[in-house]
Amino acid sequence: MKKIDLSPWRIRHGSDCQLSDFNTRPEGVLSLSDDEVRHQTKKLSGRLNKLQIRLHAAKSHAVLLVLQGMDTSGKDGVISHVFSNFSPLGVRAVPFAAPTEAELRHDFLWRIHGKVPAFGELVIFNRSHYEDVLVTRVHQLIDKATCSKRYEHIAHFESLLHDSGTTVIKCYLHISRNEQKKRLQQRIDDPGKRWKLQSSDFSDRKLWPKFMSAYEDTISATSTKNAPWYVVPADSKPHRDLFIATLLVQTLESLNLRLPKPSFSLEDVKLT
Repeated sequence: MKKIDLSPWRIRHGSDCQLSDFNTRPEGVLSLSDDEVRHQTKKLSGRLNKLQIRLHAAKSHAVLLVLQGMDTSGKDGVISHVFSNFSPLGVRAVPFAAPTEAELRHDFLWRIHGKVPAFGELVIFNRSHYEDVLVTRVHQLIDKATCSKRYEHIAHFESLLHDSGTTVIKCYLHISRNEQKKRLQQRIDDPGKRWKLQSSDFSDRKLWPKFMSAYEDTISATSTKNAPWYVVPADSKPHRDLFIATLLVQTLESLNLRLPKPSFSLEDVKLT
Protein backbone atom coordinates (compact mmCIF):
# COMPACT_ATOMS: atom_id res chain seq x y z
CA MET A 1 0.00 0.00 0.00
CA LYS A 2 1.44 3.35 -1.07
CA LYS A 3 2.21 5.65 1.84
CA ILE A 4 0.18 8.84 1.89
CA ASP A 5 2.14 11.98 2.75
CA LEU A 6 -0.08 14.06 5.05
CA SER A 7 2.42 16.87 5.61
CA PRO A 8 0.67 19.30 3.20
CA TRP A 9 -2.28 19.35 5.62
CA ARG A 10 -0.14 19.85 8.73
CA ILE A 11 0.07 23.39 10.07
CA ARG A 12 3.67 24.18 10.89
CA HIS A 13 4.53 25.87 14.17
CA GLY A 14 4.56 29.62 13.78
CA SER A 15 2.77 29.64 10.43
CA ASP A 16 -0.47 31.42 9.62
CA CYS A 17 -3.43 29.12 9.00
CA GLN A 18 -5.72 30.31 6.20
CA LEU A 19 -8.53 27.79 5.83
CA SER A 20 -9.38 29.13 2.38
CA ASP A 21 -6.03 27.69 1.23
CA PHE A 22 -7.29 24.16 1.95
CA ASN A 23 -9.81 22.31 -0.17
CA THR A 24 -12.69 20.71 1.71
CA ARG A 25 -12.64 17.87 -0.81
CA PRO A 26 -9.78 15.39 -1.34
CA GLU A 27 -7.04 16.42 -3.75
CA GLY A 28 -3.49 15.45 -4.64
CA VAL A 29 -2.41 12.16 -3.06
CA LEU A 30 -5.88 11.87 -1.50
CA SER A 31 -7.61 11.87 -4.90
CA LEU A 32 -8.36 8.15 -4.82
CA SER A 33 -11.34 6.30 -6.20
CA ASP A 34 -14.00 5.07 -3.78
CA ASP A 35 -12.80 1.47 -4.29
CA GLU A 36 -9.21 2.46 -3.47
CA VAL A 37 -10.37 4.35 -0.39
CA ARG A 38 -12.35 1.39 0.90
CA HIS A 39 -9.46 -1.00 0.22
CA GLN A 40 -6.87 1.17 1.95
CA THR A 41 -9.09 1.96 4.92
CA LYS A 42 -9.81 -1.76 5.46
CA LYS A 43 -6.11 -2.59 5.46
CA LEU A 44 -5.35 0.31 7.78
CA SER A 45 -8.12 -0.77 10.15
CA GLY A 46 -6.45 -4.13 10.71
CA ARG A 47 -3.06 -2.49 11.20
CA LEU A 48 -4.55 0.04 13.62
CA ASN A 49 -6.06 -2.67 15.77
CA LYS A 50 -2.71 -4.45 16.10
CA LEU A 51 -0.92 -1.21 16.95
CA GLN A 52 -3.54 -0.29 19.53
CA ILE A 53 -3.13 -3.69 21.21
CA ARG A 54 0.62 -3.03 21.40
CA LEU A 55 -0.04 0.41 22.88
CA HIS A 56 -2.32 -1.15 25.50
CA ALA A 57 0.11 -3.96 26.33
CA ALA A 58 3.27 -1.85 26.45
CA LYS A 59 1.78 0.91 28.62
CA SER A 60 4.77 3.09 27.75
CA HIS A 61 2.91 5.78 25.80
CA ALA A 62 -0.48 7.44 25.57
CA VAL A 63 -2.20 8.95 22.53
CA LEU A 64 -4.75 11.77 22.49
CA LEU A 65 -6.71 12.47 19.30
CA VAL A 66 -8.56 15.81 19.34
CA LEU A 67 -11.44 16.21 16.88
CA GLN A 68 -12.76 19.70 16.25
CA GLY A 69 -15.00 21.11 13.54
CA MET A 70 -18.28 22.77 12.76
CA ASP A 71 -21.53 20.90 13.40
CA THR A 72 -21.97 17.89 11.04
CA SER A 73 -18.25 17.90 10.14
CA GLY A 74 -18.05 14.25 11.17
CA LYS A 75 -16.63 13.95 14.67
CA ASP A 76 -19.11 11.19 15.59
CA GLY A 77 -18.62 9.57 12.19
CA VAL A 78 -14.85 9.33 12.60
CA ILE A 79 -15.27 7.62 15.97
CA SER A 80 -17.83 5.11 14.70
CA HIS A 81 -16.04 4.28 11.42
CA VAL A 82 -12.30 4.54 12.08
CA PHE A 83 -12.53 2.75 15.42
CA SER A 84 -15.18 0.18 14.46
CA ASN A 85 -12.75 -2.76 14.57
CA PHE A 86 -10.91 -1.70 17.71
CA SER A 87 -10.82 -3.71 20.87
CA PRO A 88 -12.51 -1.64 23.60
CA LEU A 89 -9.49 -2.29 25.81
CA GLY A 90 -7.46 0.87 26.09
CA VAL A 91 -9.72 3.07 23.92
CA ARG A 92 -12.07 5.81 25.18
CA ALA A 93 -14.14 8.45 23.44
CA VAL A 94 -14.85 11.56 25.52
CA PRO A 95 -17.49 14.07 24.38
CA PHE A 96 -17.37 17.62 25.70
CA ALA A 97 -20.53 19.69 25.91
CA ALA A 98 -21.07 23.08 27.52
CA PRO A 99 -19.35 23.20 30.93
CA THR A 100 -21.47 22.45 33.99
CA GLU A 101 -21.95 24.93 36.82
CA ALA A 102 -19.33 23.10 38.87
CA GLU A 103 -16.84 23.14 35.98
CA LEU A 104 -17.35 26.87 35.47
CA ARG A 105 -16.17 27.45 39.05
CA HIS A 106 -12.72 26.10 38.10
CA ASP A 107 -10.13 27.08 35.53
CA PHE A 108 -11.14 26.13 31.98
CA LEU A 109 -8.68 23.21 31.78
CA TRP A 110 -9.85 21.64 35.05
CA ARG A 111 -12.48 19.47 33.37
CA ILE A 112 -10.04 18.41 30.66
CA HIS A 113 -7.03 17.15 32.56
CA GLY A 114 -8.83 14.26 34.26
CA LYS A 115 -9.97 12.91 30.89
CA VAL A 116 -6.58 12.65 29.14
CA PRO A 117 -5.23 9.16 28.41
CA ALA A 118 -3.14 7.13 30.80
CA PHE A 119 -0.21 5.08 29.51
CA GLY A 120 -1.61 2.34 27.29
CA GLU A 121 -4.70 4.33 26.30
CA LEU A 122 -5.85 5.97 23.10
CA VAL A 123 -8.44 8.64 23.88
CA ILE A 124 -10.55 10.56 21.38
CA PHE A 125 -11.85 13.99 22.36
CA ASN A 126 -15.11 14.80 20.57
CA ARG A 127 -14.75 18.55 20.96
CA SER A 128 -12.27 19.60 23.62
CA HIS A 129 -10.57 22.40 25.53
CA TYR A 130 -10.59 24.29 22.23
CA GLU A 131 -14.27 25.05 22.67
CA ASP A 132 -13.11 27.55 25.32
CA VAL A 133 -11.33 29.66 22.70
CA LEU A 134 -13.84 29.11 19.89
CA VAL A 135 -17.45 29.22 21.08
CA THR A 136 -16.58 31.56 23.93
CA ARG A 137 -14.82 33.94 21.55
CA VAL A 138 -17.48 33.92 18.82
CA HIS A 139 -20.26 34.47 21.34
CA GLN A 140 -18.18 37.13 23.12
CA LEU A 141 -18.11 35.31 26.44
CA ILE A 142 -14.41 36.17 26.78
CA ASP A 143 -12.44 39.16 25.58
CA LYS A 144 -9.44 39.17 23.24
CA ALA A 145 -6.88 39.33 26.06
CA THR A 146 -8.41 36.33 27.84
CA CYS A 147 -8.50 34.38 24.58
CA SER A 148 -4.81 35.07 23.90
CA LYS A 149 -3.88 34.02 27.43
CA ARG A 150 -5.84 30.81 26.98
CA TYR A 151 -3.84 30.03 23.84
CA GLU A 152 -0.72 30.19 26.01
CA HIS A 153 -2.26 27.97 28.70
CA ILE A 154 -3.29 25.40 26.09
CA ALA A 155 0.20 25.34 24.57
CA HIS A 156 1.75 24.79 28.01
CA PHE A 157 -0.84 22.13 28.87
CA GLU A 158 -0.15 20.18 25.69
CA SER A 159 3.59 20.57 26.22
CA LEU A 160 3.15 19.02 29.66
CA LEU A 161 1.25 16.11 28.12
CA HIS A 162 3.97 15.58 25.52
CA ASP A 163 6.77 15.73 28.07
CA SER A 164 4.87 13.19 30.18
CA GLY A 165 4.63 10.64 27.35
CA THR A 166 1.37 11.57 25.63
CA THR A 167 1.31 12.08 21.87
CA VAL A 168 -1.23 14.78 20.96
CA ILE A 169 -2.83 14.80 17.49
CA LYS A 170 -5.30 17.55 16.59
CA CYS A 171 -7.63 17.40 13.59
CA TYR A 172 -9.83 20.17 12.30
CA LEU A 173 -12.52 18.53 10.15
CA HIS A 174 -12.79 21.00 7.28
CA ILE A 175 -16.20 21.03 5.60
CA SER A 176 -17.76 23.61 3.33
CA ARG A 177 -20.83 25.62 4.26
CA ASN A 178 -22.72 23.99 1.38
CA GLU A 179 -21.86 20.50 2.62
CA GLN A 180 -23.04 21.40 6.12
CA LYS A 181 -26.34 22.57 4.63
CA LYS A 182 -26.81 19.17 2.93
CA ARG A 183 -26.03 17.26 6.13
CA LEU A 184 -28.32 19.38 8.27
CA GLN A 185 -31.12 18.84 5.76
CA GLN A 186 -30.49 15.08 5.86
CA ARG A 187 -30.88 15.14 9.63
CA ILE A 188 -34.09 17.12 9.35
CA ASP A 189 -35.47 14.65 6.79
CA ASP A 190 -34.42 11.48 8.65
CA PRO A 191 -36.40 10.85 11.89
CA GLY A 192 -33.62 8.54 13.04
CA LYS A 193 -31.09 11.37 12.94
CA ARG A 194 -33.16 14.25 14.32
CA TRP A 195 -31.98 13.53 17.85
CA LYS A 196 -28.58 14.90 16.83
CA LEU A 197 -29.98 18.33 16.03
CA GLN A 198 -29.66 21.25 18.42
CA SER A 199 -30.81 24.83 18.06
CA SER A 200 -27.17 25.95 18.18
CA ASP A 201 -26.53 24.04 14.92
CA PHE A 202 -28.62 26.64 13.13
CA SER A 203 -27.69 29.75 15.11
CA ASP A 204 -23.96 28.99 14.82
CA ARG A 205 -24.34 28.44 11.08
CA LYS A 206 -25.31 32.11 10.77
CA LEU A 207 -21.98 32.96 12.39
CA TRP A 208 -19.91 30.89 9.94
CA PRO A 209 -17.40 33.66 9.01
CA LYS A 210 -16.74 34.42 12.67
CA PHE A 211 -16.16 30.73 13.43
CA MET A 212 -13.76 30.40 10.48
CA SER A 213 -11.80 33.41 11.75
CA ALA A 214 -11.72 31.97 15.27
CA TYR A 215 -10.51 28.60 13.99
CA GLU A 216 -7.78 30.21 11.90
CA ASP A 217 -6.46 32.22 14.85
CA THR A 218 -6.70 29.23 17.20
CA ILE A 219 -4.94 26.82 14.87
CA SER A 220 -2.24 29.37 14.07
CA ALA A 221 -1.59 30.05 17.76
CA THR A 222 -1.61 26.45 19.02
CA SER A 223 -0.14 24.26 16.27
CA THR A 224 3.23 23.28 17.66
CA LYS A 225 5.96 20.81 16.73
CA ASN A 226 4.84 18.32 19.36
CA ALA A 227 1.07 18.97 19.13
CA PRO A 228 0.34 19.86 15.50
CA TRP A 229 -2.97 20.64 13.86
CA TYR A 230 -4.05 18.90 10.66
CA VAL A 231 -6.70 20.43 8.38
CA VAL A 232 -8.65 17.35 7.25
CA PRO A 233 -10.72 17.62 4.03
CA ALA A 234 -14.07 16.39 5.33
CA ASP A 235 -16.69 16.92 2.61
CA SER A 236 -16.10 13.28 1.63
CA LYS A 237 -16.74 11.00 4.59
CA PRO A 238 -14.74 8.00 3.27
CA HIS A 239 -11.71 10.17 2.42
CA ARG A 240 -11.97 11.91 5.81
CA ASP A 241 -11.85 8.53 7.56
CA LEU A 242 -8.92 7.36 5.42
CA PHE A 243 -6.99 10.52 6.31
CA ILE A 244 -7.40 10.02 10.04
CA ALA A 245 -6.77 6.26 9.91
CA THR A 246 -3.56 6.96 7.98
CA LEU A 247 -2.51 9.63 10.47
CA LEU A 248 -3.10 7.31 13.43
CA VAL A 249 -1.18 4.42 11.86
CA GLN A 250 1.78 6.65 11.03
CA THR A 251 1.75 8.13 14.54
CA LEU A 252 1.55 4.79 16.34
CA GLU A 253 4.24 3.26 14.13
CA SER A 254 6.55 6.17 14.96
CA LEU A 255 6.34 5.26 18.66
CA ASN A 256 8.19 1.96 18.01
CA LEU A 257 5.93 0.12 20.44
CA ARG A 258 7.24 -3.15 21.83
CA LEU A 259 5.24 -5.93 23.42
CA PRO A 260 6.41 -6.52 27.00
CA LYS A 261 8.21 -9.73 27.87
CA PRO A 262 6.59 -12.21 30.28
CA SER A 263 7.29 -11.43 33.93
CA PHE A 264 8.32 -15.03 34.57
CA SER A 265 10.32 -17.75 32.83
CA LEU A 266 8.27 -19.75 30.35
CA GLU A 267 10.86 -22.51 30.56
CA ASP A 268 9.54 -23.34 34.01
CA VAL A 269 5.99 -23.79 32.75
CA LYS A 270 4.77 -27.36 32.33
CA LEU A 271 1.25 -27.85 31.09
CA THR A 272 -0.51 -30.92 32.44
